[in-house]
Amino acid sequence: MHIAISASRPADMDCLVFPVAKGAAVSPSIEAQALAAQAAEASRFGGEAGAVVELFVAEAGKTLRVLLVGTGEGKPADLEKAGGAVTARLQTSGVKHVAIDGAGLTADALVRIALGAELRAWRIDTYRTKLAEKAKPTLETVTLIHESGDLAALVDDAKAVAQGVALTRELVAEPGNIIYPESFVERCRHLVDLGIEISVLDETDMANLGMGALLGVAQGSVRKPRILAMRWDGTNGAQAKPLALVGKGVTFDTGGISLKPGAGMEDMKWDMGGAGAVAGAMKALALRKAPTHVVGICGLVENMPDGGAQRPGDIVKTMSGQTVEVLNTDAEGRLVLCDAIWWTQQTYKPETVIDLATLTGAMLISLGSEHGGLFSNDDGLAEQLLAAGRESGDKLWRFPLSPAYNKLIDSPIADMKNIGPRYAGSITAAQFIKRYVQDGVKWAHLDIAGMVWADKPGATWEKGATGYGVRLLDQLIRDHYQAG
Repeated sequence: MHIAISASRPADMDCLVFPVAKGAAVSPSIEAQALAAQAAEASRFGGEAGAVVELFVAEAGKTLRVLLVGTGEGKPADLEKAGGAVTARLQTSGVKHVAIDGAGLTADALVRIALGAELRAWRIDTYRTKLAEKAKPTLETVTLIHESGDLAALVDDAKAVAQGVALTRELVAEPGNIIYPESFVERCRHLVDLGIEISVLDETDMANLGMGALLGVAQGSVRKPRILAMRWDGTNGAQAKPLALVGKGVTFDTGGISLKPGAGMEDMKWDMGGAGAVAGAMKALALRKAPTHVVGICGLVENMPDGGAQRPGDIVKTMSGQTVEVLNTDAEGRLVLCDAIWWTQQTYKPETVIDLATLTGAMLISLGSEHGGLFSNDDGLAEQLLAAGRESGDKLWRFPLSPAYNKLIDSPIADMKNIGPRYAGSITAAQFIKRYVQDGVKWAHLDIAGMVWADKPGATWEKGATGYGVRLLDQLIRDHYQAG
């Protein structure tokens, strides 16, 4: 979707949109203003966020399609919901060019609407060869009618974030036979053109480094594991130590020998949602030339149950030297993360590490799809993430960590086991990862198992991949990790 800017109504627009605040009078600047007000009243439209009234009116001797869209209380989420509602209504309607009248709105508010429209427009039709003509997207351009000189820069910034979200959605939505460790890396190669430095570890590199936990997960698959490292330094060296983002990238998860039930296993293509979010966030930072220093690390494996697969009861040695008794091969994400996080600390010496992972089914039981789970060893970092979640819409909820939970993963024959008892599964998983955070490093673990995939459309996404995590990380970095 192309977002354009104009000081007046484009001659070739197919539809004109008027944002309406909750409780505000309906008085769009069209000839049929009274008709629009009557249509709103008949539809019981009160400007609620995302509410839409559609009508056709006579304007300058032509028939004009008009939308009234509610912006609620004008909060960022309300404005984005309004933009998403416009796209949802018009995307396959035959409309190609829609203009949004920004009269009475700030430039920032209008761009928020445009961002919501662009986010909602993303969909994946790559493999649909018999899509009905009326089901094909037609909407190509959204023009923002406004006279602010700040609009262009704001639009560029919003598009950078939207493109980052789009990359994450693409990676998450693609099936496991298309996106696997090696092809995930190739999908991210274009980031080099944006100024991101990329390096890759293969299985030989990981073996030489002693990454027994990550390699143990990968050993049952013909798809070879990779660690993808992406570095963006928009500070020209001013920030010596980078913020480190580490993503779990299990490109398909059968559960290994501890095989998952067949029903629903196809969803496990999105078990790389944490790595996908890291890649998307890195793209957003580079596109908007963020004055920050960040490394994004993706631990990429496929978890399969062949004759060479890791067995329940196996003991592996991690890069840190600690040993793990693998009681359940379906608790594999923490085995990937522990080596990836240790390598990240050894290589980049960050002061802060944030990992993202679709880690536990227990998180869905706790929070459903409304919040991601947050665990941290630092209250300040936790508060920063919570605030960024509220501002971006990628919401989080904090969970506890304590020695009482930590002892639940002690093993009688190794340093630890990879699962605890039935209860508090998300917490014991976080306690496992915490054992690989070095002294003095601020750390947060985001369990986003319920957030990366949606079974039904949302305000700013179609059914499927949501792109969760990109906007959260981008907002955090804007607020606390940018130079100057």
